[in-house]
Amino acid sequence: MQEIHIVDLRRLTQLVKEKYNYDLTNYAMSSFKRRISRILELYNFKGLDALTKKVEEDPVFFEEFLSEITVNVTEMFRDPPFWRELKEKIIPNILLNHQKISIWHAGCSSGEEVYSMAILLKEMGILDNARIVATDIDDRIIEIAKSGIYLAKNMDLNRKNYVRFEGNSSFDDYYKEKDGKIYMDKSLVQSVSYRKHDLVTGPIFSKFDLVLCRNVMIYFNQSLQNDVLKKLHESTFKYGYLAIGSKESLIWCEIANKFIVVNNEEKIYKKIKE
Repeated sequence: MQEIHIVDLRRLTQLVKEKYNYDLTNYAMSSFKRRISRILELYNFKGLDALTKKVEEDPVFFEEFLSEITVNVTEMFRDPPFWRELKEKIIPNILLNHQKISIWHAGCSSGEEVYSMAILLKEMGILDNARIVATDIDDRIIEIAKSGIYLAKNMDLNRKNYVRFEGNSSFDDYYKEKDGKIYMDKSLVQSVSYRKHDLVTGPIFSKFDLVLCRNVMIYFNQSLQNDVLKKLHESTFKYGYLAIGSKESLIWCEIANKFIVVNNEEKIYKKIKE
C-alpha cells in the first residue's frame, strides 16, 4: 500500500472544496485514507499527486472519485430487528396522531433501504399515506436507487433479512429476475422523491415524522457528526423519531438532551425539544 501523507490529503480535500464545493475535510481520517488507498489501487495512480491532478482536470472522473469516497455498503432490511421495531412500535405511534407519515432517508445510497421501507409500509397498508424523500450526495448512486435494478447475487441475503424481519408476504413478490439482475416493483416507490443533497453543506429543506440516517456518520469525525446531528434534529418534528446506525450514538453531541432514547439497541430516538 502506498504511503499517504496528511499534507497531501489536505491539498486534495482543499482542491475538492474550492473547485467542486464538496467538504471532505471532516471525514474520519482512518476510513478516508483507506478509501483513497483503494482509489489509487483501482485506477493505478502512481501516487496522490497524480490523483489530485486528475481530480482537478477531469470533472467526469471527479464524480467517480466521489462515488468511491462516499460509497455506503447496504442491503434490504439490514438489521431486521430494527425494521420490526419500526413496524410494531414506531410507525404505529406516529399514526396515533397523524393520518399521514413523512419520512426522510438521509444518505439513501443505492436505495435498498427505501425499498425496505416501501415494502414495510405496503404490508402495513399505509404506503399511500406516506411522503418519502430520499437523498444522497452522489448523483450516480441516486440514479441506481431510482432504477431499482440490483445484482441477483445479493438477493439471498436480502431474502433472509426479510424472513427475519417477519414480513407477511413473500419477498419474491416484490421483484422480477432477468439475466443475473433483479428489477424491483417500481410501483413501490412511485411517490418517492429522490434528491441530491449534501448532509454536510446542504440546507434544511423540510421537517419529517421519521428521519433515517443510518451508517452514514461513521465516516465523519466528531465535529462533523455534531453538525449533521444538529441538522437532523432541525429536520425532525417535535415528538418525531430519528434512527441512526448501530455503531453511531447521540450521547456525546450538543443536541443529546433534545432527544430521549426509544430503543438503545436499534439506535432509535424521539425528539422532545426544539
